[in-house]
Amino acid sequence: MITIDNLALHYGSQKLFDRVDIQFSPGNCYGIIGANGAGKSTFLKVISGEIESTSGDVRIQPDVRMSVLKQDQERFNDYPVLETVLMGNAPLYACGQEKDAIYEKEDFSDEDGLRAAELEETFAELGGWEAESEIAQMLVGLGIPIELHDKQMSELTGRQKVKVLLAQALFGRPDIILLDEPTNNLDIDSVVWLEEFLLDYPGTVLVVSHDRYFLNTVCTHIVDIDFGKIKLYVGNYDFWYESSQLIQRLMKEQNRKAEDKIKTLQEFIQRFSANKSKSRQATSRKKLIEKLTIDELPASSRRYPWVGFKPEREVGKDILAVTKVTKSVDGVKLLDNVSFLLGKGDKVAFIGDNELAITTMFQILAEETDPDSGELKWGVTTSRAYFPRDHSAYFEDDINLVDWMRQFSEDKRESFVRQFLGRMLFSGDDVYKQVRVLSGGEKVRCMLSKMMLSGSNVLMLDQPTNHLDMESIAALNNGLESFDGNILFATHDHQLIQTVANRIIEFLPDGTIRDRRMTYDEYVADRRKDAASA
Repeated sequence: MITIDNLALHYGSQKLFDRVDIQFSPGNCYGIIGANGAGKSTFLKVISGEIESTSGDVRIQPDVRMSVLKQDQERFNDYPVLETVLMGNAPLYACGQEKDAIYEKEDFSDEDGLRAAELEETFAELGGWEAESEIAQMLVGLGIPIELHDKQMSELTGRQKVKVLLAQALFGRPDIILLDEPTNNLDIDSVVWLEEFLLDYPGTVLVVSHDRYFLNTVCTHIVDIDFGKIKLYVGNYDFWYESSQLIQRLMKEQNRKAEDKIKTLQEFIQRFSANKSKSRQATSRKKLIEKLTIDELPASSRRYPWVGFKPEREVGKDILAVTKVTKSVDGVKLLDNVSFLLGKGDKVAFIGDNELAITTMFQILAEETDPDSGELKWGVTTSRAYFPRDHSAYFEDDINLVDWMRQFSEDKRESFVRQFLGRMLFSGDDVYKQVRVLSGGEKVRCMLSKMMLSGSNVLMLDQPTNHLDMESIAALNNGLESFDGNILFATHDHQLIQTVANRIIEFLPDGTIRDRRMTYDEYVADRRKDAASA
């Protein structure tokens, strides 16, 4: 158990949070959420001891082992993969190192023999003889093949290093696991494996993530950093989000009778606990939710942008035909005879580990580059809006945000542009900021605004959720769900794919594609069946 008493963290006059009193118990997974800059990662660092708090205490029993997901990918470059993972269990690793050093001595003494016998006993008690097999199973589950297990970390790709560091954090069943954005750079199968691992994990997990589906699957509680406070709520992310939205609406309706508010909230709790239970922790979570009082539901200061796409004209019958498109970049064939038709109502998610192939496909569709062979034909009724993965070129001019947005708006009036920017959370003097200095998330919101102003009936989006906070991702999700035209998009956000896409095109390593008309959850289920039968 982790006990936090009266915790506060200040940086000069800036207060991240104060008067925090929380207990984290074994058997639960706590999702830590908050706006960008609220202090989510910092809170984990305070718990791990990496950062000292301004005041208050974090108490953890001395015999409890805590593991933290490391963020420095280059830190272990001089070590083999298996040894890097073994380091995750520090007592076992230290025991093995000392034991091996004794056996390597040329002048092996009686005293050394006694010490070696003690270490052998400790090594066995810590599961040392099973460690290599356990590590191998874990690495394979995360997509690191056997042939890489004896390689140096320096020989691995960045994505592979992330997986090894995740295995390091999970190895040896620590009592407490702290995970900061663990699904970043993970492929579908690895995320599914991690979800299964955490669902079966008996210890305490604290996880920061922007992946709403992941939080819904594994979390029993939500830790919300808001108003400079940190509060704990029962339930997964969907329950937190829906209840916080309901609270906000009720707070605005000041004339509603208290009894009506209570009735509305109680009906909401009952409906959610009956219909929203997804994971193996569903039974216990349902019981906890049913016992909630009104005061235990969240009120949030979060601000959500408004994202909505309205096509100026309806798309016709012929939308897009891609025929035998082949493309190589720097001598590597990324696309090999790719063909598909886009029909009316199709909302297609591009997925696959080869993200360069996906980006290249988008660039061809946007007519920014030509295929080496093959052709594509857009229907005459189509109008396209494109969100490129790398959109930095759009923000190189020395102009402010109002003038930047005017370039893409038929209505040039400043009042109109400012009103539009306000819905995208740019207000006050922010609208006069130079576009060069905007943050990554602000630039994404600008690009989405540009697309909304276009009135296009076909949207193409390559990783639009990069740099966005959860509030903006939710707004984008809602906007794409309600869009009447066609969508081609790529994202790592499971919930966005599941709720928007009705068709999945998977880009395979050999440059070909696999085209499936199904939801993302159906696709993932098929992948799991294939893996189980392999």
